[in-house]
Amino acid sequence: MFTGIVEEIGTVREIAFPGGETSDAVLTVHGPLATSDAHLGDSIAVDGVCLTVTGVGPDGTFTADVMPESLRRTALGDLRPGSPVNLERAVRADTRLGGHIVQGHVDGVGALVSRAPGERWDDLVLSAPPGLTRYVAEKGSITVSGVSLTVTHVDDTSFGVSLIPTTLEATVLGSLAPGDRVNLEVDVLAKYVERLLTAGTTTRLADPDGRALAGADEPASANGPAGALRARAAQE
Repeated sequence: MFTGIVEEIGTVREIAFPGGETSDAVLTVHGPLATSDAHLGDSIAVDGVCLTVTGVGPDGTFTADVMPESLRRTALGDLRPGSPVNLERAVRADTRLGGHIVQGHVDGVGALVSRAPGERWDDLVLSAPPGLTRYVAEKGSITVSGVSLTVTHVDDTSFGVSLIPTTLEATVLGSLAPGDRVNLEVDVLAKYVERLLTAGTTTRLADPDGRALAGADEPASANGPAGALRARAAQE
């Protein structure tokens, strides 16, 4: 789990394809801070994609395997040696949650549509894949290439964010150009809410003793778990 607060900008050193160009990739990234306490099996978010550390070098580099699925569904396939990337180590339980809950599971790839520089900030408009903006809310949170941002506006195909000076300087979003692709992860809470509202009508909730809240021989309400709870309360 991550917070979307980028710790440093790393640099891609090498991308190898052991089984050919259509196979998985081995990514080597230079990131002295990210590797300062890294061990095999640790998680590091690279441009918002959770990757598992498979090797740590003495020169501040780490390697990670990138599966074909990740290459297809994220913008990691666009990386080349020398590409800058946002890096964040997995969050610790004893630190402040500065951004929002980020899983490192990319929901889609968008692109920068436009950027309007302000006095000390930039306003960005980014595209989103069809259907993804249903999970995006104005003043809600979204992760763009590993950066936790607040949504300023949203429509059916795009959304806006504003970047403060620190974000412009400390992340790769500061150099993003129109057309550049970005990894998008929506707030996981929105996806769970939709799942609860659209789950099948046979869904049952159980109390700590394992008894179905909707009743032993009573189907859950067509309105889902919330409806089942209301029906039970009305009976009592």
